[in-house]
Amino acid sequence: MTKPEVRQLRDAAPLAALAHPFRARMLDALKVDGPSTASMLARRTGQAVGNASHHLKVLADAGLVEEAPELAKDKRERWWRLVSSGTRWTTSDFAGDASALTAAREAEALQLRRQIERVQAWLANADSDPVWGDAAFATQNWLQVTPQELDQVAAEVIAVLLRWGERQIPDDGADRESVIVFARGFPAQP
Repeated sequence: MTKPEVRQLRDAAPLAALAHPFRARMLDALKVDGPSTASMLARRTGQAVGNASHHLKVLADAGLVEEAPELAKDKRERWWRLVSSGTRWTTSDFAGDASALTAAREAEALQLRRQIERVQAWLANADSDPVWGDAAFATQNWLQVTPQELDQVAAEVIAVLLRWGERQIPDDGADRESVIVFARGFPAQP
């Protein structure tokens, strides 16, 4: 089972692992689908099994995934799961380490590109599903806060998303779809 806490990253290895597009997709698949084998992840992402296995080992070495041996049906089957429900980092943690700072910035840039691509794909196809089109949302708010207050806002938003993401899914027969929700807060001017 995934640990519910968000892990604060403080070294370059997990950031470098996160900065790779395919590994980021695998982490997303593990978050949505739960523990999986390399074969399952390869099918989900359209990659070769050997490629998925290699990248799972990189993610494991970085401490982002771990084996789930209790799920294996035999000694040859290897299941993998996330180590924590999410990751977080601040660039100030890497002020003295140029390679870690570069990895942190690249991981953030990759995450932003993937978020933009997902929004663009949704907008291009939103009319094809009016029910979800009515439920989908976007929000933008201007706040007047200190850095400490922005940290509080972030903690509250993350707590809401974790609560919904880690909840027990009701067995009520309703069709549920994986949904991505992301938020950013940073200083800006209108």
